[in-house]
Amino acid sequence: MNPLASPTDLTQLRGLHLPADAGSGAQGEVVLAIALGFVAALFVGLVRLMRARSKASVRASALRGLAETRALPPEARLIAQARLLRRLARTLAGDEAASTQGRDWAATLDRLFATDVFSKGAGRVLTEGLYRRSCPADVETLDSELSRLFARIRA
Repeated sequence: MNPLASPTDLTQLRGLHLPADAGSGAQGEVVLAIALGFVAALFVGLVRLMRARSKASVRASALRGLAETRALPPEARLIAQARLLRRLARTLAGDEAASTQGRDWAATLDRLFATDVFSKGAGRVLTEGLYRRSCPADVETLDSELSRLFARIRA
């Protein structure tokens, strides 16, 4: 528009018009793509929620099992904790990991919990000292270590 032909009054302006291809099928395709993206995002969110809930239940179950062992005498307590570790390893890493023995079992637990408690710390009694006749292990220290490790389960 050149400035000489421009309207000087608002009543001389044209009304608004939609573009010529506004009613085409392209809008339907865009709406469908948006809807599919939304459904996919909901599905991904649901899967992540279910996995997180499953992991939280493993953590809660492990902590509950550990709390149940606290009422036992020291020798039975160690055996119950060792069984709990086997079940937990089977759940988190599979049967092959749970069937290892000795130093391999300690290495498996250290890798599973990202620690060195079972190969160098208080957890050694659970991996190699269960059936030895020796001085009793400090079960309170072991309980606190296991509680700390079980609370970090994210599997």
